[in-house]
Amino acid sequence: MKNLAEKIAAGEPLMQQAMEAMRRYHEARDSLTSAEEVERLRLEAESLFEAVHEYQRRALGRPAHPLH
Repeated sequence: MKNLAEKIAAGEPLMQQAMEAMRRYHEARDSLTSAEEVERLRLEAESLFEAVHEYQRRALGRPAHPLH
């Protein structure tokens, strides 16, 4: 990828997944969904947003955080 716009566009599907996961989490939290399912959805959203963050760091040439 040559420029920033291409890098941003390449990360867009991951960002959409993260936003959708956050929407599902909020809907579940505000409904009668079990606590276990709400927690699972929270962890999924958190994980996807962390992946977005890491992608953006790498796309901008920043050092990646160590993966555990």
